[in-house]
Amino acid sequence: MAEDPYERFGAVPQFTVTSEDVADGRPVAALHRGSKGNTSPQLSWSGFPEGTKSFAVTIHDPDAPTGAGFWHWAVYNIPPSVTSFDRGAGSAGGSMPAGALQLKNEYREVGFAGAEPPDGTGRHRYYVVVHAVDVDRLDLDPESTPSVLGFNLHYHTLARAVMVPTAAFDDPD
Repeated sequence: MAEDPYERFGAVPQFTVTSEDVADGRPVAALHRGSKGNTSPQLSWSGFPEGTKSFAVTIHDPDAPTGAGFWHWAVYNIPPSVTSFDRGAGSAGGSMPAGALQLKNEYREVGFAGAEPPDGTGRHRYYVVVHAVDVDRLDLDPESTPSVLGFNLHYHTLARAVMVPTAAFDDPD
């Protein structure tokens, strides 16, 4: 299994992300799988540093057989007063807070794409990361990729909250 994708960029302070739906090191429920519900998980975050001016939330699978991983969700310019997302907020018909912007996932669709590891590729890790950002807004082209967001976050992240649920092709429903 590949290393932590954030490890090589240097440490930043950590804060806490929790969820009613997914948990660190635990399999993702069918509701949050691509072909079995495709519903974004509920998330809450706390303990972020003073000076946080906005947040970004990303979900990335570094174990996808692509060489670059697979981006499942990328939301940025989340106001600092927002410290949670309801279940389904990033799914079709979901509701994002005013000002928050979602980028297209790897399927070229705006919003959340559920876990869907291909058969024969083993257990995948899904890095659910909330980034505390030092600027009110990142001025990205709305057609930017989540990788471009990640590049910009590298220079603007004050702290990170990380949770890593898992999924495999043959996980039970």
